[in-house]
Amino acid sequence: QVQLVESGGGLVQAGGSLRLACAASGRTFSTYTMGWFRQALGKEREFIAAITWSGGETYVADSVKGRFTVSRDIPNNTVYLQMNSLKPEDTAAYFCAVHRYPYGVGYGPTDFASWGQGTQVTVSS
Repeated sequence: QVQLVESGGGLVQAGGSLRLACAASGRTFSTYTMGWFRQALGKEREFIAAITWSGGETYVADSVKGRFTVSRDIPNNTVYLQMNSLKPEDTAAYFCAVHRYPYGVGYGPTDFASWGQGTQVTVSS
C-alpha cells in the first residue's frame, strides 16, 4: 500500500522560504509521476508541481513558476518542494500525491490516486 508522508510546513514571513518533503513507500515509483498540490481554506485543490520519478522531468504551475521548484531523491524515495519568496497567498495545506497511472499524463487532482495527509504552510505579511 502506498504511503506518503509530508513534512516541512510551518509559519514563515512573507519573502521567506520553506522546503517541503514527501517520503514515499509501499511500491516502486520509477514509472510514476509525483505531484504537489495545495488547498487553501474554501478553495479547490490546486496543482503546483510534478516530477517524473525516472527522468526527473518537472512541471510547475504558472502561479508559482520562478519561486517553487520540485526535485526528488531516488535513494531515499523522497520528493521535495522548495518554496522561495513566499507570499501570504501561498498559505494553504500542501499535499503530495502519486499519479494514478504509470507514465500518466494530466495534472488535475483526479489524475492522482494516492495522497499524503498534508502539511500546513502559513505565510504572514
